[in-house]
Amino acid sequence: MPDLLLELRSEEIPARMQRRAAEDLKKLVTDALVERGFLYEGAKAFSTPRRLALHIAGLPARGEAVREERRGPRVGAPEAAIQGFLKGAGLASLDEAQRITDPKKGEFYLAVIERPGRETLDVLAELLPEIIKSFPWPKAMRWGAASAQPGALRWVRPLQSIVATFGPETETPEVVPFAVGGITAGTVTYGHRFLAPGPIEVRRFDDYIQALERAKVILDADRRKDVILHDARDLAFARGLDLVEDEGLLEEVAGLVEWPVVLMGSFDAAFLDIPAEAIRATIRANQKCFVLRKSVSEELAPAFILVSNLVASDGGQAITAGNERVVRARLSDAKFFWETDKAIRLEDRLPKLDAIVFHEKLGTQGERIARIAALAQELAPLVGADPALAERAARLAKADLVTEMVGEFPELQGLMGRKYAALQGEHPSVCAAIEEHYKPVGPSDRVPSDPVSIAVALADKLDTLVGFWAIDEKPTGSKDPYALRRAALGVVRYVLDGLRLNLTSNFDPHFELVDKAIVATQIANAPPGAHAFAHGIGRVDWGGRLVNLKSLDLLAFFADRLKVYLRDQGARHDLVDAVFALPGQDDLLLIVSRVGALQKFLETEDGKNLLAGVKRASNILRIEEKKDGRAYDAAPDSALAASGEPAERALAEALAGAAATASQAIASEDFAGAMRALSTLRAPVDAFFQDVTVNAPDPKLRENRLLLLNALRAATRAVADFSKIEG
Repeated sequence: MPDLLLELRSEEIPARMQRRAAEDLKKLVTDALVERGFLYEGAKAFSTPRRLALHIAGLPARGEAVREERRGPRVGAPEAAIQGFLKGAGLASLDEAQRITDPKKGEFYLAVIERPGRETLDVLAELLPEIIKSFPWPKAMRWGAASAQPGALRWVRPLQSIVATFGPETETPEVVPFAVGGITAGTVTYGHRFLAPGPIEVRRFDDYIQALERAKVILDADRRKDVILHDARDLAFARGLDLVEDEGLLEEVAGLVEWPVVLMGSFDAAFLDIPAEAIRATIRANQKCFVLRKSVSEELAPAFILVSNLVASDGGQAITAGNERVVRARLSDAKFFWETDKAIRLEDRLPKLDAIVFHEKLGTQGERIARIAALAQELAPLVGADPALAERAARLAKADLVTEMVGEFPELQGLMGRKYAALQGEHPSVCAAIEEHYKPVGPSDRVPSDPVSIAVALADKLDTLVGFWAIDEKPTGSKDPYALRRAALGVVRYVLDGLRLNLTSNFDPHFELVDKAIVATQIANAPPGAHAFAHGIGRVDWGGRLVNLKSLDLLAFFADRLKVYLRDQGARHDLVDAVFALPGQDDLLLIVSRVGALQKFLETEDGKNLLAGVKRASNILRIEEKKDGRAYDAAPDSALAASGEPAERALAEALAGAAATASQAIASEDFAGAMRALSTLRAPVDAFFQDVTVNAPDPKLRENRLLLLNALRAATRAVADFSKIEG
């Protein structure tokens, strides 16, 4: 079977774009082929700093003929519908269409479209130029004289050559005949920019890989990463040191070189007085180099690993010396930042935050910190923290944002605050909270265990969520500029770690606090004579208490985040919906417990059958309530039920006992016990539907049986709304 080899060689492609671009190229080409009926055996894309490449194996030499029947409008339909049908089917007139009669829908038109199989080479020549012209680079440019022309080619950097061949391994492949932006596809590429810049003729993928290797280009980014990692480890080991591994930096550096050469540089040991994290950030950010540590301890060594794109004649001495000069200068800056920052206490930096706007509608960072501090103090008893320490930690948590070190390296926020707090003698829990209140920042990040850290972290995340909900700045689609999904998931992680928290109880008062801040900001920013206004958020009865409408909206957002998290853990999202549907459910830990018990119950035969019975009861009630124009929500007449059918009497008795037992179990948060109580209803429910006619001729008997079904629905609703459960 023939293969396709495609290479798009350009000037430097930013490292951060390479992986995505390679995958985009593969998807765009393979999707276009599949849409045209061309299947393939396998495809793989590659990227280097100067090229994207794609190999598709096992394509047919020619596509199969396609026969498609396309149904059109009814005979006598409006002219616009007829013309749309003809255009879409590629027909010149209705004479080319067939008339088909449908016994139910009458006579309509049918187009039979037959397309002969096309040569794959011709199809590739048609689709590849369009894909290249419309390639989805995040940023692209035009160049040269042609850039002034309409429709000029846009590429991430100037495109320099295209290799495109197609054919079987046993024959000489053909060049795919097309040109883009004045560049004609051919068989010539070029090797390493400096080490082997001459032209290379390639036809097949295997020849292409080998030719590039000889020309000092490793095409596979993962292989370049392996070379860098193993050579760095070996070089460090030879000096009695260990590499401080960094996957993100490794990925970036592999995107900067086509032929990696690993070297080691050094710096003055006096710089080790700077915090290790600052040294690492300095060397990583400015020189894209890896730091090293002493093998016998966790202390950094005064050395670093750099990766060159050259095999230098002097063994890399000049390259290493150049990097050492830059690292020395950058570490001198970091040392200055460190010494300058140590001289000013964190609380003395707080006035600067009053001048920094957090959000135009939510006030300054200083005002936000005041809200977080108040909330942290309020949450402290709930998580077992000292309120005074929580308030102190929250006050200082953002102070390092205005330090010299964090200004230069924002990724060190929190960590540097902890170090500065420790230097000025703050309580260890306050120091820990300053660093840890940002956590968790991802699904694999740990959740802090110090109660003060938990209080401040929760206050920070809840203030963020409540604030942006109050001004209606919510995530939409894939857009989440304020990382609100991450903040909500962070709260969920704390809850699942064992924290009991009634969310709406904390949302409501904080919404009022934020609303006051919004009004204050309006007053401060309003032109003369303008009036500020409060949002006037309405309240509704929810589970027996008045709750802010926006609190319920935010709670629904938490439900969505909880569903995402539990789904990743193997739980069913519909069960989360079923539990959240009950009024008053805002204790996430209890919700998770309910969901777990419910899932186990529904995996049993009793659970499956009871679910089916409750759904049947709910459907009957819905139909009859709509027909009768009333709700059957009163208690059934036990005496009337006792005088009825045996199955009716048995269900009434079972319901009375199971409902009471389940209610007691739920009150003591024994959800597994509640499920066991409900499981006793399975047999009487089955018997009831088998032996009893709900819509009895006697109106009183019919009404009581409907009330009995409502009692069944109510008994299960003590645990969850079974109507929300799929299946």
